Parts: sequence; C-alpha cells; structure tokens
Amino acid sequence: MNLLEIKNLSLFKEGRPILNNLSMDIWEGHVHAIIGPNGAGKSTLANTIMGLSGYRDFEGDVLFEGKSIKALPVDERARKGITLLFQEPARFEGLGVSQFILAGAKEKSRAVVEDALQHAGLSPEKYMRRAVDKTLSGGERKRIELASIYAMKPRLVLMDEPDSGVDIDSVKYIFAVIKELRHRGSTVILITHSPEVLKHADHAFLICAGTLVDKGEMSRMFDYFNGKCVPCVHVGQPTVDAAVQPLAAN
Repeated sequence: MNLLEIKNLSLFKEGRPILNNLSMDIWEGHVHAIIGPNGAGKSTLANTIMGLSGYRDFEGDVLFEGKSIKALPVDERARKGITLLFQEPARFEGLGVSQFILAGAKEKSRAVVEDALQHAGLSPEKYMRRAVDKTLSGGERKRIELASIYAMKPRLVLMDEPDSGVDIDSVKYIFAVIKELRHRGSTVILITHSPEVLKHADHAFLICAGTLVDKGEMSRMFDYFNGKCVPCVHVGQPTVDAAVQPLAAN
C-alpha cells in the first residue's frame, strides 16, 4: 500500500527547476532512502512534502493516504502524522527538554518522555530538567529531536541527513530509533549521502537534477556509492565524478 505518492512534481527556484516532473511511491511501513549528488533536489523534496515556507508553489501533486495535501499548511500535515527531522537540529532557547519532547506527542506523561529519551540513548535523570539551548551539543540536540519524533508515533518521518554532524555513539542510537519506528509501523524516508545510512533502508530512489533516474532494493543501489550510476540524460548538468555505468535492471 502506498502511504505517500509524489505525482509529476516540479518546483522552480529563481527560474531554475529544482524538482523536474518527479514521481515516486512510498510504501507504508517501509524505510526508504533518497540518494543522489549534491544539488539533486533531495532536501527540497523533503521540504516540499512537509509543506515548508518557500516550497509550496509547485506543479503536480503530493498525495497522503490517497488524498492531496498540496493545499495543507505544515501544522495540518503534522496532525496527519507527517514530521521532519532537519539536518541541523532545531533549537528553542529556554524550552525544557520534556516540553519539547511532549509538544507533538498524543500522550502527555513523564513515562513518554523517559521512554523517548532512553530510546535516543539519553539519561532521563540527566536531561529531563535541562533546556534545549546552547548548552547542548549538536549531537545531544539531534538525539533530543529524535526522541521527540519517537514520542509522536508518526505515520511518516522524513530524516534529512540523520547522521550529519553527530558522533559515532549518536549515530548508533539514530539507527536504533529508525529500526524501532519501522517496527511500530511508521514509514521512514532517509535523505542521505551515506552508504552506512542506506544499509538501514529497504528500498532506495536515486535522483539527479530533480528527476528520478533509478530505484530498487537497498542492496542493488549500493552501486551508486561504488562509483557507478545510470547514464546522465541531463544536458548541461555536471558530470558524475566516477565512471558512468548503468545499474542492473530492476
């Protein structure tokens, strides 16, 4: 079953196409990865799905559970269970960690906060009374944001470079939470440049110049990180660094 459908999506910035007639189906209950070179449109796609400011004027459609969400603002998409883990973690100066974690959770309780922090590898005793501010490291803030997403029990989670700027220990807990989200029935989309992150996906999409150029099981899509890619059909786009070879057929 498709939870999310991207239908002929095109988005322009300053007259330049960032997403170009892009279509893809996101299966419910799976972990998907979106890979591709810098500037391919990966983060733009995540922002468009979330409905962020500056990413709502596009051609085509975005369907969630078979219904268009093109006209819905961010808060209504969030109420439907769509959420985004940003590449750079959010910072809300002075807001307590417990308040931050419970902001999007349906159940508001101390037990929810404790469980979420533990799954993110953070001690409840140490962090529950702290504030989400500059005293936290980037890795701590990302794990607290991850804890808040875990507490939400979302239908769809978009994670933009989830391993960016964090230490090895934090990455371990990020992968553990991705596994647990999938186990609980959430659908996860990983925006990534990392083959290590790709290992935690079931399926991947390769996009270039805002266009879908390949898709397949995670194991087959590793060819992209091994210096192989599909032939580039985008005239005027930068060439791929490595030798260009076609991936095996689906």
